[in-house]
Amino acid sequence: MSDPVQNPPMAQAPLEGVRQGNETLARLTPAAGKKAAALMARERQGEYLRIAITGGGCNGLSYKLRFVSDPKKGDILVHSEGVRVLVDPKTALYLKGTVLDYSDRMVGGGFKFSNPNAKASCSCGESFSV
Repeated sequence: MSDPVQNPPMAQAPLEGVRQGNETLARLTPAAGKKAAALMARERQGEYLRIAITGGGCNGLSYKLRFVSDPKKGDILVHSEGVRVLVDPKTALYLKGTVLDYSDRMVGGGFKFSNPNAKASCSCGESFSV
């Protein structure tokens, strides 16, 4: 398995204090990429999708998604399905190998995380434990 954090490619100007990652850290499915891009265009709250893991939820840790305008120092930038995804270093410890999917079903739809590091997760798919 390749390293999820790499040096930025030479052809692309690196963002100050931001490391280049790859999809072994986090990957969006085509459906998740399409929905995130549509929401980003509609909401106009930022050009990056930040994935974070915080304490809380029924299993101890929960996922948070939000659009942000700028990366923070130490962030890892992953390009997946046309979306620029930001992950902070602490979240990266729990996220490696995670796939973010999207479903527009009436029941059980929305963004869903598939995290190979989770030992248990709730039925809604929004919280987990390691």
